[in-house]
Amino acid sequence: MVFPLALSALQKGGALLLFTGLAAPLIGLLLKRVGGGWETMGGGPFAILNERPQKRVAGSQPIDPAIQAAEVRQMLEAKSERRRQRGEAPLDVEAEAERLLAAAEQPRGEEAIDGELRAEVRGLVVARNERRMREGLEPLDVEAETRRQLADFIGSG
Repeated sequence: MVFPLALSALQKGGALLLFTGLAAPLIGLLLKRVGGGWETMGGGPFAILNERPQKRVAGSQPIDPAIQAAEVRQMLEAKSERRRQRGEAPLDVEAEAERLLAAAEQPRGEEAIDGELRAEVRGLVVARNERRMREGLEPLDVEAETRRQLADFIGSG
């Protein structure tokens, strides 16, 4: 009769390899499938995960210009006060607010793209089409591909 504690070193090594190679992964897989506990870990009504800000789609909610102007002025007044406390010249809050608000009203997206950039991207698409046709591939729709490339470039696509 062989007792498990009386195994030789070679037998103990084989048992350890068998356990770590077969049993441990099977137990881990079983616990993952049956338990599902890792997905719910940290959840609940007081979880930090629930406090993440939701991604806003650009243009989903219009920004009230009055609120935006008030927040810009408040930020600039605080910045000016910090400068004054350090002994630096304070900011001209109104002039800086006007500059920042005017910059915020600049066109974004398609209307911000100038003709020169559009022509350059279109030229690259035409060159890619020529290369595709030489390789025997189907050519791209030049205008659609130009719009897609520009949308990728400005981040709105």
